[in-house]
Amino acid sequence: MNVTAMSFPDQPTLTGPTLHLRPLQRDDAAALGDAASDPGIWAGHPSSDRHKAEVFAPYFEMLLNAGGTLIVAERSSGKVIGCSRYYPTPEAPGAYGIGFTFLTRAFWGGTTNREMKTLMLDHAFDHMDQVWLHVDPTNIRSQKATLKIGARFVEEAARDIGDKTGIWRCYVVERDVWRARQS
Repeated sequence: MNVTAMSFPDQPTLTGPTLHLRPLQRDDAAALGDAASDPGIWAGHPSSDRHKAEVFAPYFEMLLNAGGTLIVAERSSGKVIGCSRYYPTPEAPGAYGIGFTFLTRAFWGGTTNREMKTLMLDHAFDHMDQVWLHVDPTNIRSQKATLKIGARFVEEAARDIGDKTGIWRCYVVERDVWRARQS
């Protein structure tokens, strides 16, 4: 069931119990910038100054131009609380990853990341057999969250992903493993 990169619908609208994910649009710049403006979000992140408007603006442009980015909003209020992205990966033709994710700190440590990843993985697994996640080796919080969703560490390797070429910790989630964990 592997698909080519051209046939995967990487900008779906996904709705869960508390979240609404939809394609990123240019007019989301202010709301997403506001969500990203807390320095605490980026404190353990390799881009620790991304909370600054002048650093976030080019990142937003990259997300918008690259495609596959989904705004994450609270379903009850419509308030933007972060984003995540589907992206083609170098692991295999047609392979996709989920990443470039951030959430406001009020939504850390609870069920929000799990709901968001569940929506995104369920959608991806309707179209492919595996999904990749690439995490910067210094981003311990993201590594722990990646393992919590059932991802398997594959290797630490050089990759060109999004706005960074460098060493990444590469994880994979297999469709059969994911679906077994969900039942």
